[in-house]
Amino acid sequence: MRIIGIDPGSRYTGYGIIEKEGQQLTHLASGRINATAGDTFAHRLAIIYKGLQEVLGEWPAEAAAVETIFTAHNVQSTIKLGQARGVALLALHHVDLDIFEYSPSKIKKNVTGRGRATKDQINEMIKLRLELRCRLSEDAADALAVAVCHSQSIGFDKRLTKA
Repeated sequence: MRIIGIDPGSRYTGYGIIEKEGQQLTHLASGRINATAGDTFAHRLAIIYKGLQEVLGEWPAEAAAVETIFTAHNVQSTIKLGQARGVALLALHHVDLDIFEYSPSKIKKNVTGRGRATKDQINEMIKLRLELRCRLSEDAADALAVAVCHSQSIGFDKRLTKA
């Protein structure tokens, strides 16, 4: 099963694509969509949408996992994050993907064992889990963490159903 994980952001939106075969996870692609060149916020949203369309065109997935919104201290930042997340959800919906959503604390706990793990801890655990030697941007590492979280959650859900 091919899974795309998305870490939405209004400036940088991370993506990570993994393949799950049994318990084996393989890294296929990851990166971030840089929307900072947009001269207006609406233009940045269009860059995110187009970037996700390109990624999904090159790496068709069977499922998508997206990080839910956390409450930022700045209300305007939270609103912008919600709009970027909405654009990501729309791009995923337009290619008929099943979309699953996970909170930041669930992702952190699933990947590191701690719901309050740091960005560095997530990055290191993702590199270990996927046997990566390359440097990952925070956004790509977070998106891969979302995909890994989903891959482990679906296995858990299937085991619960059988029990």
